[in-house]
Amino acid sequence: MKKEEIAPSTLPSFWDNCYLENQTGWDLSAVSPPLKKYIDRLTNKDISILIPGCGNAYEAGYLSNNGFNNVTIIDFSSVVTKRLREKFKGLAVRIVNENFFEHEGKYDLILEQTFFCALHPSLRQDYVQKSFELLNEKGKIAGVFFNKKYIAEEPPYIANDEEYHRLFKPRFEFLKFEECKDSIPPRLGREVIFEFQKKDDAIPAS
Repeated sequence: MKKEEIAPSTLPSFWDNCYLENQTGWDLSAVSPPLKKYIDRLTNKDISILIPGCGNAYEAGYLSNNGFNNVTIIDFSSVVTKRLREKFKGLAVRIVNENFFEHEGKYDLILEQTFFCALHPSLRQDYVQKSFELLNEKGKIAGVFFNKKYIAEEPPYIANDEEYHRLFKPRFEFLKFEECKDSIPPRLGREVIFEFQKKDDAIPAS
């Protein structure tokens, strides 16, 4: 079975409809507080940053407004990327309408904010592998994961601590993986803040 046949959420049209119909319950209308705090600790404004599944890309706007000059954002939805081209006109943000798994490039940091949980669980191993491939040596993936597993037929597809360790440990060093203390109130106790660094001696993909 082709991956595109697994679930409607693997198709761009699913996400286009979400934005056209304003069915975006994950959208905070602002920078995620944990990611804002993480960004505020970054000192090198020249690092190359990728935000996959960027949605309305509040984090990208915050990065650009704070002097980061090498930010790339990707989204599957042509509806939202068209809006973003207007929103970020004149700013140092590269906007790509593309499938994350087909993207080419090299980055120092991948910021994760509700992209992993938008992917069908069958794509999780591919997500880890693609993130590893896109990162430079010593590159990092950081952000927020939901951390309570339950059965769902559409996004968000939430995993738990055990699965995150199983998926990422072979290829990444866990620099941080802990309960998020500054989530928005509806998500408090349901998120982990993490920072993983690409391993030099990672186990090859099977």
